[in-house]
Amino acid sequence: MSGKYFEELEVGQVMLHSRTRTVTDADNLLFCGLTLNTQPLHLDAEFAKQTEFGKPIVNGIYTFGLVIGMTVQDLTEGTIVANLGYEKVLHPAPVFAGDTLRVETEVLEKRPSESKKERGIVKLKHTGRKQTGEVVVEVERSVMFLMKPKVE
Repeated sequence: MSGKYFEELEVGQVMLHSRTRTVTDADNLLFCGLTLNTQPLHLDAEFAKQTEFGKPIVNGIYTFGLVIGMTVQDLTEGTIVANLGYEKVLHPAPVFAGDTLRVETEVLEKRPSESKKERGIVKLKHTGRKQTGEVVVEVERSVMFLMKPKVE
């Protein structure tokens, strides 16, 4: 497992995730199709030309999901019990096909679970940026992590 256990995370710790991803038109079209999102701002180049963006923008929920996914290998792979909630999801700038995203995670809070002694709850803040450094998504989430197994 490459994820972190509860004990390996410290409040104030910041991780720059190694995985990056260039978003494509196909990503956006497929996600919109799978989620039945018919918003022309995501799908119709002629419509999008008339907006302040001048071209289609990538679906924000896809961007949000991609940013969370890009943290899995370094952070939660095999050590997560559950996502407990997402808070303060912000999209301060659009993502376009061709943008390359990277993610940084900060540990905001942590505490042992009151009901499950072998688990702990961690509040994380994920910040997704495109190649220019511009922030495109910020999200705080609460995650239940496993504690390290006891060695006997």
